[in-house]
Amino acid sequence: MCGIVGAVAKRNIVPVLLDGLKRLEYRGYDSSGLAVLTDKGVIERHRAEGKVAMLQALLEEAPLAGHIGIAHTRWATHGIPSERNAHPHIVNERVILVHNGIIENYQALRDNLITVGYQFSSETDSEVIAAFINELLNQNNDLLSAVQETAQHLEGAYAFCVMDAADPTRIVGVRSGPPLAIGLGEQEYFLASDALALQRVAEKFMYLEDGDIAEVTHQGVKLLNKQGEIVQRQVYHRAYQQDTVDKNGYRHFMLKEIFEQPDAMQETLIGRLHHGGILEQAFGANASACFDTIKQVQIIACGTSFHAGLVGRLWLEGLAHIPCQVEIASEFRYRQKVLLPDTLYVFISQSGETADTLAALRNIKATEQGALLAICNVPDSSLVRESQHVFLTGAGPEIGVCSTKAFTTQLAALFLLAMVLGRRRGLDKVKEQALLKELVELPEVMKIFLSKAAHIEKMAKLFGNKAHALFLGRGLQFPIALEGALKLKEISYIHAEAYAAGELKHGPLALVDKKMPIVVMAPKDSLFEKLKSNIQEVRARGGEFIVFTTEGSGITSEHNLHVLELPEVSEWIAPIVSVIPLQLLAYYVAVLKGTDVDQPRNLAKSVTVE
Repeated sequence: MCGIVGAVAKRNIVPVLLDGLKRLEYRGYDSSGLAVLTDKGVIERHRAEGKVAMLQALLEEAPLAGHIGIAHTRWATHGIPSERNAHPHIVNERVILVHNGIIENYQALRDNLITVGYQFSSETDSEVIAAFINELLNQNNDLLSAVQETAQHLEGAYAFCVMDAADPTRIVGVRSGPPLAIGLGEQEYFLASDALALQRVAEKFMYLEDGDIAEVTHQGVKLLNKQGEIVQRQVYHRAYQQDTVDKNGYRHFMLKEIFEQPDAMQETLIGRLHHGGILEQAFGANASACFDTIKQVQIIACGTSFHAGLVGRLWLEGLAHIPCQVEIASEFRYRQKVLLPDTLYVFISQSGETADTLAALRNIKATEQGALLAICNVPDSSLVRESQHVFLTGAGPEIGVCSTKAFTTQLAALFLLAMVLGRRRGLDKVKEQALLKELVELPEVMKIFLSKAAHIEKMAKLFGNKAHALFLGRGLQFPIALEGALKLKEISYIHAEAYAAGELKHGPLALVDKKMPIVVMAPKDSLFEKLKSNIQEVRARGGEFIVFTTEGSGITSEHNLHVLELPEVSEWIAPIVSVIPLQLLAYYVAVLKGTDVDQPRNLAKSVTVE
C-alpha cells in the first residue's frame, strides 16, 4: 500500500514529487524518499524514516533539483520502517527503483542474486527487483527490455517505476495488480499510484492495465501490454479540485470528512432521483434489463465496506425480498464456492483498488456467470473500469485513513439498489415513495445528528483510561455497532468488539465489569423492547453505558447510564445516520488519547496488496 510518484519534465520536478507524496501519504507513512537524475546521470537521493514532513525537512536543509525523478512513501511489509529500507532503492549506482506491492518469490530471487555476488543493503523485497534489473542491464544495456524480462520472473502483486542512471531520459513503469496512472501534460509526463497525487499538474490521465509497461520520456508515453505489443489506453479527464488536501479549518481530515457527509449524501443522490422515483440508469445503461433477471445477490467487500454490505443485505431481503449473502473478499476469493445463475455480484470499495475485492471480481468475471456491479467512490479506478455495471458514490476524496463519508454514501447506494430490486418483487408503491422522501431529506437530518458533536465529545471522556469497549445493536443496528467498534479500535487503539445484543448470554456477558464501557445503539424500532431487556442484563453486572436512542424513547440518564437522544427517523433509513455519533465518539476518544487520527499506526487507506 505504498505510494509512487514519478515525473519527466523540463522544469525542476522535486516540488511536484514532494507535493505528490503529501497527497499519497494516506497509502503509507512510515518512511519516504525521493531521487532525481541530473542531465549527466548523477543520482541525488534523500530518504527519511517517518512521515513525508521528515523528508521535506531534509530537502529544505539540502535541496535537490532535476528534470527526471521518482519518489515513494512507504507502508512497511518486508523490513522494519527505517531509512535503509526506505525507497528509492539504488543498485550499483545505476538502477533506481520505487515499488508498491509484494513479491511473493522474492526469497528465491534474492538467494540466486546472492550466489552471483550481490550484497543487499535492505531487508525489502523491492531491492530484489532493482538488483535483477541491474543484472540484465549488464547484459543488454536497455532498460525497457530488462524490465520486460524481469517482470516475467516476478510473482505477486506489484507496481514499480525504475530509472537507469546511464540513460537519464526515461522512466519505465510497470503494473501487475496495484494501480499506476500516467498524467499527461504539455511535454511533461507523470506517474503515480493515484491520480490524486498529480492533480496540481495534470487533468488528463491514462491507467495502466495489468501487465502493461510504460516508457515515459519528454517526447511522450510508449505503452506495451504483457505480450510486448504497443497499445493505447483510454484517456480520462479529472478536473482540478482545490481543497482536496486542505483541512479547511478542521483539526483533522477525519473530522472534516465526518462533517462533509450531508454534502456527500446530496452529491450521491443528485441525478439519481427524478419525480419521486429512482433513475435506474444510475447503476449503468443496461442495468434495468439486468435487474429484471436477478434472483439473488452476493455482496463482496472488505472492512468498512463489508459492514455496509451487511446493512445492504438486511435492506435487500427486508425491502426487496431477494436472497442476499455478504462475504469478506479475502475469504471469498480463495474458498471453494458454488456460483448460482442469475446472481448479481456487488463489489464495494471506496478506492476501487482494494486488492482482495478486485481479485474476487476478476475471479467471477472469468467464469462468465452472473452480473457484476461495482459501488465505488473513484470513477476511473480498476474496479469501475472492469465491472459491467457501476454506481459511483459522491463522497469525493477521502484523505483520513478511517472511512466515514465513503461508508454513508455506500449505504445510500445499497438502499437505492434495494428499492429498484424491490420494485420487481412487490415493494408497495406508497412505501417506496415514503422511503424516497426520507432519503431526499437525509442531508438535513445528518446536519441535526452532527449538531450533537459537543455532547458526544463530553461522553468521550468516559474512555480516557479504558482499554476495552463493547458495542451492542440488533437488526439493522448490529452492523452499525460493528462499524462503531472498528472506528474506535482503528484510531484510538482501544480494543473494541461488537455483538448482536441477543448474543449476550452466549459469552460476552463474561466480559462485563465496571472497567468496560458499553455502547448501545437503541433507536425506538421493532426490536427496541428486546434491546431494553438486553440492557438490563448488562446493567445487572455493573457495566457503564452510553446509549444512543431516539427522542422520547423513555430511556433516561442515571448512574452509570449516559443517554444521548437523537432525532427519530424510520427504522429503514436509521443506519445511514445512526453511524454518525459513533464516528464522532471514536474521533473524540482518539483526540483525548493523543493518537494520530488521520494516519493511525500500522494502517493505510488503500489496501492494494493482500
